Amino acid sequence: MRHVWSAGTLALDDRGPVVEGPAVLFEIARVSRDDPIIERYGDPERLALYSRKFSEDAIVPPFKYSYAARIGTQLRWAADLLRSKPYSKSAWISLTGPDEPYDAVPCLVGLAFRIRNDALVMTATFRSQNAYTSYLNYVPLADVQARMARTLRLERGPMRVFVDVPHLYLADSTQVLQVMRPARLRRSSEAPRWPPAPSARP
Repeated sequence: MRHVWSAGTLALDDRGPVVEGPAVLFEIARVSRDDPIIERYGDPERLALYSRKFSEDAIVPPFKYSYAARIGTQLRWAADLLRSKPYSKSAWISLTGPDEPYDAVPCLVGLAFRIRNDALVMTATFRSQNAYTSYLNYVPLADVQARMARTLRLERGPMRVFVDVPHLYLADSTQVLQVMRPARLRRSSEAPRWPPAPSARP
C-alpha cells in the first residue's frame, strides 16, 4: 500500500478513481491466516468467500470465475514435471484462455512452481491487484502452495509475487491510511497525503 500511495498516479477504473503504482516484484517468506495485520484489519467473511473462489470449481457469487476451475488439473501436470525434473523452471500454469470475456479477465494470470533448497517456491503473477485487499488472494494462494508442497513431499518455501498494476481505490483511502499509520504510532499531521509531495530527486 505504501508503494502505491507514495509512487502512484491517478487513473480510472470501472469501480471509480484509483491510484495506480509502478509494477512491483516482492517475496513473502510465509503467508499465514493469523498474521497480526490481517487479524486486526482483515475481513474474515470476505476471506472465507475468496477462499471458496480458490477451492470450489463452481463460480461463487459475486465472482465471475473460479480460480479452482482454472487451475484444475494443471497442478498435477506441474507436480509430474517437477518429479521428473526437480531442477525445472518450466512448471508454469496459465489461468487465462483465448477470447476471455472483457468483464471476466482474471487478476491472477499465472502460477509457477520451482524446487529450490529442498523447498517449493511459488510465483504468483497478477495483471492487476488491489493492494488494500491483496491478502484475500495471498492467504488462499498459500493453501494452494501448501497442497502442492505436500503432493511433492517438500517444505513450503517463499511466495514470490509480481503485480503489473498494483492499485488502491480512492474510496478506500480512509481504511488504507488506518492500516499504514496506526494512531498510536503517528500523529495525524504526519499522515501521507494525496497527491504525494514531489520527490526531491530530479
